[in-house]
Amino acid sequence: MSIAAKQELLVEELALFQDWTERYEYVIGLGKKLLPMADAAKTPEHLIKGCQSQVWLDAHKEDGKVCFTADSDSLITKGMIALFVRVLDGETPDAILTADMSFIDRTGLKEHLAPTRANALNLMANQMKKRALEFAHS
Repeated sequence: MSIAAKQELLVEELALFQDWTERYEYVIGLGKKLLPMADAAKTPEHLIKGCQSQVWLDAHKEDGKVCFTADSDSLITKGMIALFVRVLDGETPDAILTADMSFIDRTGLKEHLAPTRANALNLMANQMKKRALEFAHS
């Protein structure tokens, strides 16, 4: 499934919830389903700087594809990074680098976030693209 198709599926899933609190509960549920991140990987170099909560992102390349692991000390933030992991995990560096990440605007989540948390979404997407760029040249 392409990144665009995964994004569209996620937008459709979130659209099923009329109430924004239900959407957040769904996002929190996605975060709870993230594969656990080893404590040893929760290092300063894996910390996404500028987020209100602590968010760690690690990646490795396997068979030409980028595999992401992530965690946060906040349930909602962990859910938000889970959105990006779900869309970008297992994709090639080039596909990640050319992906349009504005799909997050169509989820309606940003409208009910504090500005610092809404900014965190951009930081997460940028950090994932930065990691993909590192792998594109290796």
